[in-house]
Amino acid sequence: MSDSNPKNFKTDLPLDVARWGIPSTYDVTVKRDSDDIFEDSKVLVNIGPTHPAMHGAFRCMARLNGEIIEKSYCEFGYTHRAKEKLGENRTYHQFVVYTDRLNYCSALINNVTYAMAVERLMGIEVPERAVWIRMMCAELARVIDHLICVGINAVDLGAFSYFLYGYHQREKAYTLIEKLCGARLTTSYTRIGGLMADAPEGWEKEVKDWVKETRAVVDEMDRLLTENRIWLKRTKGVAIMNREDCLKYSFTGPNARAAGVDIDLRRDQPCMFYDQVDFDVPVAQTGDVFDRYFVRMEEIRQSLNILTQCADRIKRGPIWAEDKRTRIPEKDQVYNTMEGLIHHFKFFMTGFNVPAGEAYTSFEAANGELGFYIVSKGGPTAHRMRIRGPSFWHYQGLDPMIRGEYIADLVAALGSINVIAGELDR
Repeated sequence: MSDSNPKNFKTDLPLDVARWGIPSTYDVTVKRDSDDIFEDSKVLVNIGPTHPAMHGAFRCMARLNGEIIEKSYCEFGYTHRAKEKLGENRTYHQFVVYTDRLNYCSALINNVTYAMAVERLMGIEVPERAVWIRMMCAELARVIDHLICVGINAVDLGAFSYFLYGYHQREKAYTLIEKLCGARLTTSYTRIGGLMADAPEGWEKEVKDWVKETRAVVDEMDRLLTENRIWLKRTKGVAIMNREDCLKYSFTGPNARAAGVDIDLRRDQPCMFYDQVDFDVPVAQTGDVFDRYFVRMEEIRQSLNILTQCADRIKRGPIWAEDKRTRIPEKDQVYNTMEGLIHHFKFFMTGFNVPAGEAYTSFEAANGELGFYIVSKGGPTAHRMRIRGPSFWHYQGLDPMIRGEYIADLVAALGSINVIAGELDR
């Protein structure tokens, strides 16, 4: 590959390497600096975009020195679905179903956060019962998301049986969600100003029974893996992202708290009724794969505590705000009155008008700060919509995290930061 001048080389690489600073023209001599990824005696390896260890359609081009990753380029965009532009071309009601497809491991959190953003623009206050149910939905989704994250991370490193414990509880949680809205994964449960339907009779007790069972399962999962010598070898001191780097790369959520960044929006910017429930915010210091795992395990326990408190405090009552702009008419009105029929038709065919203004609403989602920024010029669709998906920021930190680590540690690192393709390529 090199010519007589060791500082120059001829490239016969494909056109897409132009982003590395290499001209796209073939058979040209180019000069490179000492940090060039195409340095002699190094091996370039494409990890992804279809490799199962990539947790989605991601691509990581790594320069290897033996099995050590010296430098990498992490690329996404293979599943881009233009969610933000769809938010500008669908009515506010129609966009609810698209929020499910962001972080689909915790779709209910996306539903709730989006609904709160539109409600802020409209000045709508949601009834107390609806707020408690939304909180329970958010914490159920958080537990599901964390069980998936730590379980699949363990599978990637060889601990397959560990995942099955959490998988069982996750399926039971999906059954609880199914009783709310008839769906399991992509829920579309919230509505602007309320909820699709009320929780069925006795649902809160079922949640408390599930919480009690899940606590025991999480304790067993903890005993199975947390002090396992192989697990500690594969995770302790691996893929460290320290506090300064987390702040530099805008890390949030468990990934930031694992490095000592003590921020949790549920506590620091409380919405709904989070200021009325007791919970702790687990914080670690090292910022390695183990700490990210451990913080999520502790957060599962805290979410279970919040669920119990919500189930104890929830009361009967309405689940819709009395606002004619967003309240979907009852079926008997639609079938038996002309006004109800017209209202129903207009709601679903043309949507409801949102006053001009702008609002940014953020919430502590399972993997970090999730935010919806909406600009309205009036009318039934947003003029501009932007979504802050935490996975976007976390994926940027993968390269500095894995420099100097083994190839196998890349797999551990990616699983530990919980990047979700639907949220990243929004």
